[in-house]
Amino acid sequence: MRWRRTRAPLLRIVMMGPSGSGKSLVGAAVAARLRARFVDGDDLHPASNVAKMRAGTPLTDADRAPWLDVVGATLAHESSSIVVACSALRRGYRDRIRAACPGAVFVELVVDAPDLRQRMSRRDHFMPTSLLDSQLATLEPLSQDEAGFRVANDADLQSVVDRIVELLAGR
Repeated sequence: MRWRRTRAPLLRIVMMGPSGSGKSLVGAAVAARLRARFVDGDDLHPASNVAKMRAGTPLTDADRAPWLDVVGATLAHESSSIVVACSALRRGYRDRIRAACPGAVFVELVVDAPDLRQRMSRRDHFMPTSLLDSQLATLEPLSQDEAGFRVANDADLQSVVDRIVELLAGR
């Protein structure tokens, strides 16, 4: 009898949520645990988007569209498992990413607004706290019919990563 070595399936994970929800920190830790590549979606924004956000101007859907296309292409063209941190606030944005990478799984990090404000005020980032309200107004939580799940980012990093990895394993 011949044994065939099987490969683990390639994972395409989008760590999503508003600014301050922990997408980069949790996403990088999940990627490390899964031995996957991590990409911070902030690094995929065109300079014009970063300049607008730094100036306190919310992005429009037209501003986001090319960025979302790059996020989708980055997920689709990676040769190994990958985790990308990307706000993906609206279902339409997630659909755009899924158009490029149908196998994408979304992990929405859930944090209440006061905690988001506190986290944002303590970090050095181009996104000012003043834009949080526009992000929360834009946010459409992950629906049950979308591939993925919502996870409260309300514990220590290791516990949150453990929850996410368990949920991914149960898919």
